[in-house]
Amino acid sequence: MEIFSTQYLRAPTSSDIARLLYIGEHHGFPGMLGSLGCMHWKWQNCPTGWSSSHCGNPTIILEAIADYDLWIWHAYFGFPDTSNDVNVSASSNLFYNLTQGIAPPAHYVIQGKEYNMGYYLADSIYPKWSTIVQTIEEPRSPKTEYFAMKQEACKKDLERAISALQARFTIVAGPVRHWDKDAFRDIMITCIILHNMIVEDERDLTSPIEIAREAPQPEVEMATNEDARFQEYLSRYEAIRIKNAHLELQNALVNHLWEQRSDFEF
Repeated sequence: MEIFSTQYLRAPTSSDIARLLYIGEHHGFPGMLGSLGCMHWKWQNCPTGWSSSHCGNPTIILEAIADYDLWIWHAYFGFPDTSNDVNVSASSNLFYNLTQGIAPPAHYVIQGKEYNMGYYLADSIYPKWSTIVQTIEEPRSPKTEYFAMKQEACKKDLERAISALQARFTIVAGPVRHWDKDAFRDIMITCIILHNMIVEDERDLTSPIEIAREAPQPEVEMATNEDARFQEYLSRYEAIRIKNAHLELQNALVNHLWEQRSDFEF
């Protein structure tokens, strides 16, 4: 963890963002940076006094983001299962760099409109933010049915990554038998680092991603005044949480996918 976290648990760089945007567009979702979700790791030796799980099997939650190559970009671990996905996301640092204005820009175009914040595919339990694209639980038209099918198929990237992680490291596949929560975290994070090392070694580096990397990346000017910086922070914080922006982005993707569909899919 001390030696390899910086490289194998890093936030996406500009080159990483370009690669993720290229993969997302190739799969019909311009601007997609990965799939967001949670994994529950059963805590077999949880002290009885700490256990509050209604099912009798206390767990520790991992919040993660994975891409099509199964690289895990984000890992936030340690919440008990008395929380849910929303509580975990609210306390994690998932959008920290974005709100601070230090995240690499993610520029893409859908239906003729330009966007500058990437998004993640997630379940409907997550909030309706401009950085999260949910599925449509009860689609009522061919367009929305097609969108739901494509979104749920791409969202399985995280499930595939978690399955690969558990297949490679049995210790995170079965119940954890330790007592110390810090030991849980060390085990989980170490396995994720090793998993990403394997993904890097097996990744296909011949994909044509250089076109995306050559896209212009405008510089973001940071305010020098403390009050101005705070106002910029609030603006970015609020921009992430605008429900109308979420619905607008989802509708744009519904129309985009419908227009880009292939006739042989029907």
